[in-house]
Amino acid sequence: MNTLFEQLGGAAAVDLAVDRFYDKVLADERIRHFFTGVDMARQRQHQKNFFTYAFGGAANYSGQTLRVAHRRMVDTQGLADTHFDAVVENLKSTLVELNVADALIDQVIAITESARDDVLGR
Repeated sequence: MNTLFEQLGGAAAVDLAVDRFYDKVLADERIRHFFTGVDMARQRQHQKNFFTYAFGGAANYSGQTLRVAHRRMVDTQGLADTHFDAVVENLKSTLVELNVADALIDQVIAITESARDDVLGR
């Protein structure tokens, strides 16, 4: 059986989705302030690496844990459920625009939701 990563279209599809997703995030007044001063090329690459791993396209992920990576935003910028909801909304709309099948979108969102408590430090 193909991994979710393969079903989504592999590296090229994940790269395109992440780039479009961050275009939306940076335009979203609810969450764009979290990325002020962030090296977005580096951030996009981290996200591509993480999604590749999370969707079954890589055996390992060498980045920080989600809890560690988001701790500063939780502690000093008030990262909360409403912000996470905005991220999920932007991710879903990106996948819809890229004509990803609903069943695959549901899997991506389920994986994303499974990270909510770690991202929010709970």
